[in-house]
Amino acid sequence: MRIAVFGATGTVGRVVVEQALRQGHEVTAFTRNAANVTLRHDLLRVVEGDVYDAVSVERAVTGQDAVIVALGDDRKGQVRFGGTKAVLEAMRRTGVERLIVQSSLGVGDSRPNLNFLWKYILFGIVLRKAYVDHGHQEALVQASDVDWTIVRPGAFTDGPVTGAYRRDFGPHEKGLKLKIARADIAAFYLEQLTDPTYVRRAVSISN
Repeated sequence: MRIAVFGATGTVGRVVVEQALRQGHEVTAFTRNAANVTLRHDLLRVVEGDVYDAVSVERAVTGQDAVIVALGDDRKGQVRFGGTKAVLEAMRRTGVERLIVQSSLGVGDSRPNLNFLWKYILFGIVLRKAYVDHGHQEALVQASDVDWTIVRPGAFTDGPVTGAYRRDFGPHEKGLKLKIARADIAAFYLEQLTDPTYVRRAVSISN
């Protein structure tokens, strides 16, 4: 399958690219600086550009079977909505239908899953701009006509793929650790390429 990954040099996007290549997918890695993509592979194509630049984004999206958006800018709260908007517009122009978008546990109707620290301190103060940006991003995707899946992972940790995490749980799920390995997040994204279970749905994943 041909996949474009936006946020390909981020902490999750990098793992998505690595796993996708190991699975035999053709990967287009979109990045602001091609020098940050140190991986070399026959199935890897790198597109350098600004995610707000329609020409660059369309070059990455054209001919793809699916797009994975793993954009992030820490606490700045700017690129998720704007970058996803540019990707959606490019998908419409090029006829690409499948979109998988990285959001965050706690956004939308998953907010009750958060504990006091995440709800009122981290997302309430420290990461408030990022939290709001995710909310706008989700609303944009949900209003689109592509075959989208929004994935809301817990806080990122390191470690190998385990598959030992909860998925598709309700807003009042008990006992969540609110964390999940980047490798498990990436593996879940790639599962969505062929699994229609969560098409046009937002799904939470967390240990």
